[in-house]
Amino acid sequence: MLVARPHDPGRRTAHVADSARRPASRYGNRPTMKDVAARAGVGLKTVSRVVNGESGVTADTERRVREAIEALGFRRNDSARVLRKGSTASIGLVLEDLADPFYGPLSRAVEEVARAHGALLINGSSAEDPDREQELALALCARRVDGLVVIPAGDDHRYLLPELKAGVATVFVDRPAGRIDADTVLSDSFGGARDGVAHLIAHGHTRIGFVGDLPRIHTAAERLRGYRAAMEEAGLRVDDAWVSLGPTSPERVEGATAAMLAGPEPVTAVFSGNNRVTVTVLRVLAAHPRPVALVGFDDFELADLLSPGVTVVAQDAAELGRTAAERLFRRLDGAAGGPERVTLPTRLIARGSGEIPPA
Repeated sequence: MLVARPHDPGRRTAHVADSARRPASRYGNRPTMKDVAARAGVGLKTVSRVVNGESGVTADTERRVREAIEALGFRRNDSARVLRKGSTASIGLVLEDLADPFYGPLSRAVEEVARAHGALLINGSSAEDPDREQELALALCARRVDGLVVIPAGDDHRYLLPELKAGVATVFVDRPAGRIDADTVLSDSFGGARDGVAHLIAHGHTRIGFVGDLPRIHTAAERLRGYRAAMEEAGLRVDDAWVSLGPTSPERVEGATAAMLAGPEPVTAVFSGNNRVTVTVLRVLAAHPRPVALVGFDDFELADLLSPGVTVVAQDAAELGRTAAERLFRRLDGAAGGPERVTLPTRLIARGSGEIPPA
């Protein structure tokens, strides 16, 4: 049974008003550059220059073009632009964990460099899973990003060789690539850890524990190497019970720290391998009956407001991201030469926790 729709004057009025606001294009419903040019009374090339931010257009002409764009509701067709120019003006960033405070400044720095080059940043987390890293990196390549900034989760990046040969510029940051040669930007994890442990030794400690991340991670291995180097340079032995590497879960870190503090030769100081480990170690030390010195790798929010403040080996996450992104865009602009490795220095910030003497 057919039922006539009741007359709705408001519906008709709204439709007419919308049509008046956005005239239909003679090339379809979506306005084109030709429509904008006709309305503004200029040539197609002039509209293209205004849309793409190019020079050579007077202020009055640019104003007329922009008024026509606004009146018509014109939007640039980036898909067509990609087909013409062969680039998407986008880059991908593969992080370990977007929730980790260390990666916030790094991601922001990459985004700012991309923005300065007129590019869009697309990022995602690998969750420290090599398979997920590969899946994410290849998905970004499939979406035709011009380049990648990758914080590796795995140690074999040969899966990217076809993409590199196809022209996808790639820079690895924080950790080097595995089994391929590629541009890399690192912090001095070895030197920073050696300095942090040497600082504890200088304040009288000889039994120093090290609690770090998974040993397969480059930064964790380098910080352990720095710890051992500082102990060896001071002529101090390292008991196996004073070293623990593994997941950064609170349960694992709490157990490892408690064992070091309760052993037959309890440590009087702890060097923690990253900010997540440091936070958990702090909770254990807060409940411990005697004072224990602490130096952590990575600065973190409110570290200076605790009592005592937390002494840290700080790396510049923003500078890591900025340096990696600038290197990426130099490659995209045609910079030649073989892969380069840049190592940025760290900085020891003494705030009190690393200056506690042995109890």
